Amino acid sequence: MNKIVLASGNKGKLKEFSEILSEFGIEVLPQSQFNVEEVPETGTTFVENSIIKARHAAKVTGLAAIADDSGLEVDLLGGAPGIYSARYAGENAKDTDNFNKLLDALKDEPVQRSARFQCILVYMRHADDPTPVICQASWEGKIGFEPKGDNGHGYDPVFIPEGHQCSAAELSSEEKNALSHRGKAMQLLLTELKAKGVLG
Repeated sequence: MNKIVLASGNKGKLKEFSEILSEFGIEVLPQSQFNVEEVPETGTTFVENSIIKARHAAKVTGLAAIADDSGLEVDLLGGAPGIYSARYAGENAKDTDNFNKLLDALKDEPVQRSARFQCILVYMRHADDPTPVICQASWEGKIGFEPKGDNGHGYDPVFIPEGHQCSAAELSSEEKNALSHRGKAMQLLLTELKAKGVLG
């Protein structure tokens, strides 16, 4: 069975990637299994940060690596929190701290609340791969006025997907995977990996 290292210690992401790639005979291993330390995300874009993480994991483990960088862009805030989504309210901020800060920033705006989740996925065959596979997908919606639902993480409780009246945290896992930025980026990545012969 082929092995790919996931440049993340996030259990939710590991489960998601494992479920999809195991069908193709690929075992996804978390970088923590190899004692790979988190690498500073010094990039200024989602693409740069994904490449930094994938390259680091591939270099330490000697395996092909997948990394993702994702976040929320709010139009009224000029694209913020963007690459700083996970630490919008501070370095060790909890999800609730982050989305409460966002709700506070938008509290005087009743209408212009459009936003989208962005996801960049990067696959590198090895640390010096000159042509990493880069897939990008987004999920359009708007920011609600209060958190709703507990079936999600991050900004899901305050993000209302386009065409829905409920928050992303009120969708089932199956619904979310079919609609979400990461679900769509994963499908693009599968298509690319099949084309390159990585997947059977």
